[in-house]
Parts: sequence; C-alpha cells; structure tokens
Amino acid sequence: MTPANPIFGGMPTTVFEVMSRLAREHDAINLGQGFPDGAGPRDVLEAAGRAVVEGWNQYPPMLGLAELRQAVAAHEHRFYGLEVDWQTETMVTSGATEALAACLLGLITPGDEVVLFQPLYDAYVPMVRRAGGVPRFVTLGPPDWRLTREALQAAVSERTRLILFNNPLNPAAKVFDRDELALIAEAAVAADAVVICDEVYEHLVFDGRPHIPLITLPGMRRRCLKIGSAGKTFSLTGWKVGYITAAAELLAPVSKAHQFLVFTTPPNLQAAVAYGLGKDDSYFTGLVAEMQAKRDRFATGLKRIGFDVLPCGGTYFVNIDIAGTGFNGDDVAFCRHITEQAGVAAIPVSAFYHQDALTTVARFCFAKADTVLDGALERLDRHFG
Repeated sequence: MTPANPIFGGMPTTVFEVMSRLAREHDAINLGQGFPDGAGPRDVLEAAGRAVVEGWNQYPPMLGLAELRQAVAAHEHRFYGLEVDWQTETMVTSGATEALAACLLGLITPGDEVVLFQPLYDAYVPMVRRAGGVPRFVTLGPPDWRLTREALQAAVSERTRLILFNNPLNPAAKVFDRDELALIAEAAVAADAVVICDEVYEHLVFDGRPHIPLITLPGMRRRCLKIGSAGKTFSLTGWKVGYITAAAELLAPVSKAHQFLVFTTPPNLQAAVAYGLGKDDSYFTGLVAEMQAKRDRFATGLKRIGFDVLPCGGTYFVNIDIAGTGFNGDDVAFCRHITEQAGVAAIPVSAFYHQDALTTVARFCFAKADTVLDGALERLDRHFG
C-alpha cells in the first residue's frame, strides 16, 4: 500500500462537500458553501479578458505583477493609512488559502505553537500541523463571540510563535472591536509572536463600522502579515488571487515558501485585480450596501419564521441558534434534517471547532440572489410554520 500522510490521509471529507452532495440528492437550495451567485463586476471581468488577449501569458514575476503589487500598496494607504513599499512589502498569491499556507510553511519551525480562534476556517488546523506547528485554541461562543483576556492568556505561552487571526471571522460573522484587537496586539508583543491576519472579508463589514486591520495598531506594523482576497472583494471566488502585505523581513521567508508552492498566479487575473483595486469608493460602499441588504432580508425572514438569529457584523454568513427551536438533535442533525425535509442546506458550526465544540448553531450563506434567499425562506417557513 502507498503510505498516506497521516495529517491529510486521515481527514474526513469536508463538511462543505458532504452537505453539497446531500443538497444535490434532495434538490435543496444550497446556502452552505460561501460564494456569491452573481457574475462579478463587469468592468473587472472585461479587464481580465483584455489582459489575456492583449497581454503577457507567460510566467509573470514570482512576487506578482508590479502593477498589482503597486495597487495593493495603494489600497493599504487609501483605506488604512499604511505606508507600504510595494517592492519589498507586498506579494501576490494564488488565493488567500495559498497565502496562509506560504505564511505557515515559511514561518513555523516544528514544535512552534500557533494560537487559533475557534470557530475557524477549516483549512487552518491541517495546514498548521503539516507545517510542524502545534495548535492552541481560544474558544469563542455566541451570541457576541467576545474575546476575553483570560481566554487568550490561557492559550499563549513562551512557545507561542504565531497567532493566526481571522477578522471578520468566518463562520461566526463577528467583527472584532478595537479593544479585542488591542488584547491580541498585547499578547503578541508579550510573547514576541508574529500575527497572520486573515482579512479576506475586509470590505464586507456592516452597519457603518470600519474595518480595523491589526497591522495598524501600535507596535504591530512589523509583526503582522495582512492577507487580502480579490475573490471576496470582487465576488469572484473562483479567481483565486490573494495578496500579502508585511514588513520585508517577515515577507522574505514567506516568499521562499510561495515560490515552491505555486510560484506565481495567472497574469491576466492579476492585471484585472490591479484595475479593480483602483475603482472609486462607490464600488466598495456599494458592495457593503448590497451584502448588508441581503443580510437584512434573510435575517428578517428567519426571525419571522421564529429562529433565534445571531448578530452578523460582516462576511457572507448569518447564523441561527437552534437551541430554542425544539429540534431534538445537534447542529449536524439539524442541517441534515432541513436539507432532506425542508429543501434548504446549511452548515453545522460544530464543524469549525477542534475541541469543546458548540453544537447548537447553523450557518447560512446569504450572498445569493434575492429570489434564491426568498425561495429558501419560503421552504423553511412551510416546513417549520
């Protein structure tokens, strides 16, 4: 028998694939996987088309096209006031997940501890372990998923090398406030740790709140690697274009890992993303307004049916607490039940924990056409009403 790596070989099929298969079997409306169902901004698509026909289609520079790296640096200054040297402090990746992999492989020495906040993106733990890191978990819970000093201090030790931090947080749809960010900054400085900041939903923060990158807090400019995603910013999740902003000394080992993972990213997509990052403010405010309206539409419908809807400060997701529904089962059973019996697929949030799992919350993706959201609400209302 060919031996399998135990970290990946022993893993089950992801919950997204399990629920998507179930949705197909039962012809259910799939609100499980997190992607918009629109086409994306037309002008950005056209920029990609022009670039593939008229531009360069051979290997681009390993760190990314100069025009995109310049656009990333300009974006960080425009939105957050950061002064970034595009030549030494930016890098383009094949999606944010590849950016995460490059950061972890480039920065972890086997045995280093990595602090993670759960519920969390399911790719974090296997990537940390494959890089030789030892995960240490900070567990957050509803309704506000509040980070406390005590919980953070319990996870940080003298062996902490990295803190991996997602803000806004998928799947909890939480936006960390400045006080919580200050706790993370304080812990990083005390442990002399580096923070990998997964900020792919930076332009999907609702209710007039600003997105505050951790890298902008005092003492954090040279400790943070900030990861962005064109897929989330332009609703083009299949493009897989990400970017990292970090101090040159942090980015250097990450770029070495990147060159042996994918080396580079399709140049036409890079050119289109460079164009997109330069769009005027109306695009970015319009994206927030559109997604916030979808959140409100779907959350209001869920409340009308009688569900306990948890706060949603950002991302593509809204969660419900099933504890008060009278359903006799956990979140996994609930999501299977509504897929099979109501014709609407969701994701059990317990799948995003690795210990002390919460088993009463289900996650829906609202980044869909209004007709799709309304259809899902009608089915849920018919079943539970």
